[in-house]
Amino acid sequence: MSFTRLLAMARKEVVHILRDSRSLGIVVIMPVTLMLLFGYGVSLDLKGMPVYVYDRDGSQRSQDLLKRFQSNEYFHVARVVDNYPALTRALDDGQAKMGIVIPWDYSERLEEGGPVPVQALVDATDDNTANVLSGYAQAVVQGYSSEIQLNWLGKRGQTIQPAPVSVQTRTWYNENLESSAFIVPGVLALVMSVIGAFLTSLTIAREWERGSMEQLISTPVSAMEIMLGKLTPYFVLGMFDVAVCVWIAVKWFHVPFRGSYVTLAVSSALFMVVVLSLGFLISVLARNQFAASQIALLITFLPAFLLSGFLFSIEQMPQVLQWITRILPARYYVSVLKKIFLKGTPTAMLYADLIPLAVFAVLLTLIATRSFHKRLE
Repeated sequence: MSFTRLLAMARKEVVHILRDSRSLGIVVIMPVTLMLLFGYGVSLDLKGMPVYVYDRDGSQRSQDLLKRFQSNEYFHVARVVDNYPALTRALDDGQAKMGIVIPWDYSERLEEGGPVPVQALVDATDDNTANVLSGYAQAVVQGYSSEIQLNWLGKRGQTIQPAPVSVQTRTWYNENLESSAFIVPGVLALVMSVIGAFLTSLTIAREWERGSMEQLISTPVSAMEIMLGKLTPYFVLGMFDVAVCVWIAVKWFHVPFRGSYVTLAVSSALFMVVVLSLGFLISVLARNQFAASQIALLITFLPAFLLSGFLFSIEQMPQVLQWITRILPARYYVSVLKKIFLKGTPTAMLYADLIPLAVFAVLLTLIATRSFHKRLE
């Protein structure tokens, strides 16, 4: 292998990247765009959900309950209506996610010490949001109910015996329960899939389409030198984009970084080798830029987005999909990212994810190398 020829191939690919505004835009703009888009646009936090209220009692007691909802960050009492049709219309039109109905004898029944039903109407077109809102509403009402019960018994000289067992919750790793800390690290896998597999899937296919492959074949450059020369610039660009994304995550979105930068660099390099080899293999087999780009998106970007644990928990997927995720390199890389960022897991405890990444890197590199032959077929 000649270092001079390898450097010449790498320089040729760099010139192409600089001349191709689309490739350059993907390399420079795409990582920042994805980080900002997912950091700001995708949120699993349900805060300030619009609530409409139909207070049939209109007493001070009912207002006390509504103030509990108003002071809760998850709810925003958008409007108080005076009839059922207005409430149901707001739910139908999507102006409200929840409607609260307080009965006309609410305060009277509280004075008597009996149970008082409060109705909550929830828009369940999004079942996850509906379940979360129902849980939040029940927590607000139960907290207020306990306080009323204590006051009612206190006025009569009675006390409530404390529960023999109580649960005290302490949140680890993502103490503020912010979805950005969960989502933003995983964007690195999407960025590297685009930079690695998508762009490199065009390298050999582009040479065949433009007729320049015959010229490369006639030169003394070996197949290994062609492969390494074409992939090296994308590897460097990919690692640069990783550094940019990490800076945005830590400095801009304030995602905690508790692990080792060396471990992050090693795992990112392994995953970059995986997606580069996969993209090169696709380019060799497809020999058509359009087909290669579509295949690359289908088998890299989409699985990394849907099946890697980036947004959706793998443990909640059907058993068949859980087994399929085991053959996806992005699954292991996303797991490493979240452990490094949020948990600060030491390298010695990451081998369950790093070893599969290394195996994928070796296998795909060997397959890509053997698939490319320097000859006309």
